[in-house]
Amino acid sequence: MKNVLNVFKALLLMAISAQLAFAGITDEASFTKALVGKKTSDKELAIDWIIETQTEDVSKAILDGWLNGNLYYFNDKKNEHYKQLYLIQNTKTATSAQSVWDESTLNIDNAKLFKKVRVNNKLRGILRGEIASIGLNSSNPDVRYQAVLDLLGTKDATIIDRLSELRENETDGKVAELMDLSLAIFTSLDNSATTEARVTSIERVGDFKHSVVLKTLNQLLNGEQEPSILAATERAMDDYQQSQALYSGVETVFFGLSLGSVLVLAGIGLAITFGVMGVINMAHGELIMIGAYTTYVLQLLMPNHIGLALILSIPAAFIVSGLVGIAIERSVIRHLYGRPLETLLATFGISLILQQAVRSIFSPLNRSVSTPEWMSGALQLNPMLSLTYNRLYIILFCGLVFMGLLMVLKKTPLGLQVRAVSQNRGMARAMGIRSERVDAMTFGLGSGVAGVAGVALSQLTNVGPNMGQAYIIDSFMVVVFGGVGNLWGTLVAGLSLGLFNKILEPWAGAVLAKILVLVFIILFIQKRPRGLFPQRGRAAEG
Repeated sequence: MKNVLNVFKALLLMAISAQLAFAGITDEASFTKALVGKKTSDKELAIDWIIETQTEDVSKAILDGWLNGNLYYFNDKKNEHYKQLYLIQNTKTATSAQSVWDESTLNIDNAKLFKKVRVNNKLRGILRGEIASIGLNSSNPDVRYQAVLDLLGTKDATIIDRLSELRENETDGKVAELMDLSLAIFTSLDNSATTEARVTSIERVGDFKHSVVLKTLNQLLNGEQEPSILAATERAMDDYQQSQALYSGVETVFFGLSLGSVLVLAGIGLAITFGVMGVINMAHGELIMIGAYTTYVLQLLMPNHIGLALILSIPAAFIVSGLVGIAIERSVIRHLYGRPLETLLATFGISLILQQAVRSIFSPLNRSVSTPEWMSGALQLNPMLSLTYNRLYIILFCGLVFMGLLMVLKKTPLGLQVRAVSQNRGMARAMGIRSERVDAMTFGLGSGVAGVAGVALSQLTNVGPNMGQAYIIDSFMVVVFGGVGNLWGTLVAGLSLGLFNKILEPWAGAVLAKILVLVFIILFIQKRPRGLFPQRGRAAEG
């Protein structure tokens, strides 16, 4: 009986001590004192106090700042702000510190006076759990979803009990599904659960696509001895890996289409000039570069409207590059028709002139073109598959440019004249078509489309004087492979080469993949010199 009383006294003393310790944190000053101190137990009590007494926003801001190393206290004893808490993102660059309790700020005159509130591994685990728990009670489904996502794989029974309670009243389907996954992971790893319950949970876990599923299944495979549980884990792993392979293939196709769209945009303007005029335009890449620089200049003129500047740069780049193309055709190329070697050398010289002009105007350094907010980020279809918005827009943009160009060539008088000249120049002249004017307009059209391609490429790579050289060879490959002067051939060739390249890259590497594509085109041209879709007409036959 005496021993029982002694145990009871000890437990009572511990409870009273805990209450006294918690009672010691009664306000903001005592909370700060606990955080500044060295005792982890005091800091744990401080976490409990702020959760119980402060609003959700204040609690989350302080705990999140503490976890991420952004919580500081002012350490100047002579100042009235001594040992007050502040949030600072970076003491090296920030000019002011934000109070954790209100909207007041303190100027950072000496960064050394701000000391970081320390956190250890034990506190990090507690902070993550508490931050996530705060999010679980949010009225915003997105916040709740992120909170459950942060808790995936947790082994804290208290948090799991809380999730179970909230799951019964959860109305958002995505959040409820993620809660089910978290509960299933906990049960599948819980050795105290029945074998039947664990097998059911493992089967449930295998239906999800999150990366934590792979970690959980590997943990079970490496540490489980029960045959039925191992068998269920292996089945779940097979399902997961099949899904992974499927979505990896979809992602490869997406990247291939985006690369193919870039190749189509780069080559489609060349397909027009090369197909109609027979001009080997080595300055085509520089016309793409001019379109990219047009985008850069418009963003400089409209720094507060990046999205609008990008949209306006499409017609602007078409006009600027088109005018440069017409000037090149009227001043140089029209004197060299029928002399392909001289044309090649002349346009190569023009490309060097344009590169040097850009270096003189904008400097040799690369320029970064900003991406609008609506083109940033990715479309998350599921945890295994996300499609970046900039590449999605490139694919859609390629389709729009192609259809627009097709309409111009099929439905306008200029298009009719271009097709007539490309099929039989002599007969077109006999019918009264001014072939010289058609040549100038065609070259301008092809150059304008190259400028539009530069707008798209500015969202994928840096803009610089040499950017055109990276696409000129690819452009000629697309045109020759698809069939000179055939737009549908250019589209099919560009998308095919993009897909072929991305399919080869995982096992061959980027450089070898390009070499293999080039070898394939060389062999293909040996069999079909006129490409996939050869041009029709007497001029083509001759």
